[in-house]
Amino acid sequence: MTTFDKREEGFEKKFAHDEELRFKAGARRNKLLGLWAAEKLGLSGAEAEAYAKTVVAADFEEAGDEDVFRKVRKDFDAKGVDQSDHQLRRTMDELMGQAIEQIKAAG
Repeated sequence: MTTFDKREEGFEKKFAHDEELRFKAGARRNKLLGLWAAEKLGLSGAEAEAYAKTVVAADFEEAGDEDVFRKVRKDFDAKGVDQSDHQLRRTMDELMGQAIEQIKAAG
């Protein structure tokens, strides 16, 4: 194997690792977001866990975060929860940072 081949293989492994981290972090962020939103919606315990699972599942509707954002936004609007779009997006960003740190700490 040439040096170029080894280097290419290294880049491919790093890419695969980064993609796996991004997927895991997204799923974890969505669960954290679901638990946060559940609290705002007045849910706790098993109801909050069940709601968090629906937020995680919402992410499989389309690529990106918009499907998750729309789900939580719709649920907040239906229950009269006072959170602006900006606040919701900021929370999503903050929770993504937490999720990445949790995964790195566990891995």
